[in-house]
Amino acid sequence: MEITPQLLVKIKNYATGNKAMLKHLFSKLGKLKPAELDLKVHRLHHEVFSEINCLECANCCKTISPTLYEADISRLADCLKMKVAVFKDQYVKTDEDGDYVFNQTPCPFLDDGNYCLVYNNRPKACREYPHTDRKRFYQILDITAKNVAVCPAVYAIVEKLKSET
Repeated sequence: MEITPQLLVKIKNYATGNKAMLKHLFSKLGKLKPAELDLKVHRLHHEVFSEINCLECANCCKTISPTLYEADISRLADCLKMKVAVFKDQYVKTDEDGDYVFNQTPCPFLDDGNYCLVYNNRPKACREYPHTDRKRFYQILDITAKNVAVCPAVYAIVEKLKSET
C-alpha cells in the first residue's frame, strides 16, 4: 500500500464520515469471543503490516502524542543526558485527561526522514502503536476506532474486518 497525503486525507475523512458505521462494527466486534477476536485481528495485523512501511507515513508521530509514563520520561531523559525535571519542562505537558504527553506535534524526536531519534528509548505507547497485535484486543476497541483516522494500517485492518464480519 502506497501511503500518500491523499490517502491520509481519505482515511481521516472516512473515519469522520462513517462514525455510525464504525461504532456499529466495533460493537459487533466487541461481542466476539476475546480469543476469536484476537486471532482475527492479529492475522490481519500481520497481513497488513507485510505491505506497509511505517517510515513512508509516520502520521502517528506527526499528528498525535503518546501518553508518557514516568518510566518513559525517565528513560528519555537518561537517553538525552538530561535531568527529568528539565526534560519535562522542555518536552512534556499535561493533557485534558491529566496524562503526560509531548508538548508539540509533530513529535520533537521525529527527523525529516520519518526516523525516530530516540527509537531504542521511545515511549511504551510508541512501541506498541497501533496496538493491533495486542492480546485482549477487545479492551482497546475504542482506541482502535480513533486510530482509524490516523493510521493507514488500522484503516486497512478495519476495512478487512468489515468485509469479514
